[in-house]
Amino acid sequence: MTQTILITGASTGIGKATALHFQAQGWNVIATMRNPDAGSDLAALDNVLVTRLDVLDQASIDSAISAGLERFGAIDVLLNNAGYGAYGPLEAFSMERIRRQFDTNVIGLLAVTKSVLPHMRARASGTIVNISSIGGQMTFPLGTLYHGTKFAVEGLSEALHYELEAAGIKIKIVEPGMIRTDFGGRSFDFQNDETLEAYQPVVNALFSTWGGAADDTSRSSAPEVVADVIWTAVTDGTTTLRYRAGADAVELLDNRKALSDDDFIGGLKSQLGL
Repeated sequence: MTQTILITGASTGIGKATALHFQAQGWNVIATMRNPDAGSDLAALDNVLVTRLDVLDQASIDSAISAGLERFGAIDVLLNNAGYGAYGPLEAFSMERIRRQFDTNVIGLLAVTKSVLPHMRARASGTIVNISSIGGQMTFPLGTLYHGTKFAVEGLSEALHYELEAAGIKIKIVEPGMIRTDFGGRSFDFQNDETLEAYQPVVNALFSTWGGAADDTSRSSAPEVVADVIWTAVTDGTTTLRYRAGADAVELLDNRKALSDDDFIGGLKSQLGL
């Protein structure tokens, strides 16, 4: 029987690349996004359903799952991919923007997962893949909010492993490094207040050192690299929990694991000239 994957945030980047990859492998794909008009090219493909899902809107979550089940009869895999990155000094963010970051990257992920679980539990099978980041295992300056959400994704996913295994459901975490996506565009929420003078050396150092890194092909990977890792996570038949995506992810996470907090943070400060 043909298997089915539901993907959140499938209009661009990792989500779209994964939709194309699984469709090419003969899977049914429920490609969800806030604006389905952005997925017209996906909708033109065989065995692809494009439908609206906003992780902040429970009604849209329920509707997307129902539409997917009506079209394909089952959901074998859930890919929680929707999210964005909020960067900048904490004081520069309103509480509204702080809540939006956590609501999207953490609460929204939990809402979609919780909504799919009854179906998977009834079938005693399924796989849930949560997109984390190298930023779920290590941090960079100005990423208090983004890293806070990705550390949360790592923790909740690892804890869910125990209860979901008992229900016949696997959970996987994929940790991309620097990926050439729209993360630095509409998926990037940078806030700064230049009157907060104490933080400006960090802001200036970060952007002068790393500005444009996502567009540097020698320092970043294509979204298709992550899609291939997601495919492996779903199909390798193992209970492996974490998968790294991108050569830089492997190098950076190995380096972080090998170093003490003082050595890692000190080295990063030195690189940035802080």
